Amino acid sequence: MQTSAEMPMKVIAHIETDFKEKFGIPRQSGLAGETKGRIVFEKEYRVNEALRGLEGFSHIWILWQFSKAVREDWSPTVRPPVLGGNKRVGVFATRSPYRPNPIGLSCVRLEKIEYTKEEGPVIYVRGADILDNTPIFDIKPYLPYSDCYPDACGGFAASPDKRRVEVRISDKKFYELSEEKQREITEILSHDPRPSYIEEERIYGMKYGGYEIKFSASGDELTVISIEEV
Repeated sequence: MQTSAEMPMKVIAHIETDFKEKFGIPRQSGLAGETKGRIVFEKEYRVNEALRGLEGFSHIWILWQFSKAVREDWSPTVRPPVLGGNKRVGVFATRSPYRPNPIGLSCVRLEKIEYTKEEGPVIYVRGADILDNTPIFDIKPYLPYSDCYPDACGGFAASPDKRRVEVRISDKKFYELSEEKQREITEILSHDPRPSYIEEERIYGMKYGGYEIKFSASGDELTVISIEEV
């Protein structure tokens, strides 16, 4: 039995998404339900039998690493965006990436499992709030009878919809994108990716799906100014 304070974790897979940088990623999984993800296993775990039965579930849990937030130290308190970024609460009362173990947990919709010769079994998901090429530690099925509590209390994060904004488009190039990509971008922006503690008007840039999207926001409206391939 291992008694060390440190226990190794094996990376079993990586997830491919259209999120190439942290800015713009939805604050929780499922908020932008149309965003796509593709889970590709490491060679050691490319075993079809390891996924037997998973296709019967509509959603899965992903346990993953905040790979861009790995650090030696940690803080017992953080400033969550939902509180405007100016109020500290305990790190274990948040889903902040800056924690003793930089581990994230996401519930995503299982779209399909594809069995390939080159990459083994590949899991396609929707609603991921995860950066491209993020390491994955584990995958578990979502169980509605035990994982869902309709009467649960959400504490200080009980009202996620209060930051929804109306998205307006001023660049005609937006309509040259596929309808699917238009829906994804609009849904992501509708959740207002700006830091909640910034109030001044300015132009923001967000990279998503091979494009750089520049936008401004005022009040409850967000306007896409330009969209360019990167």
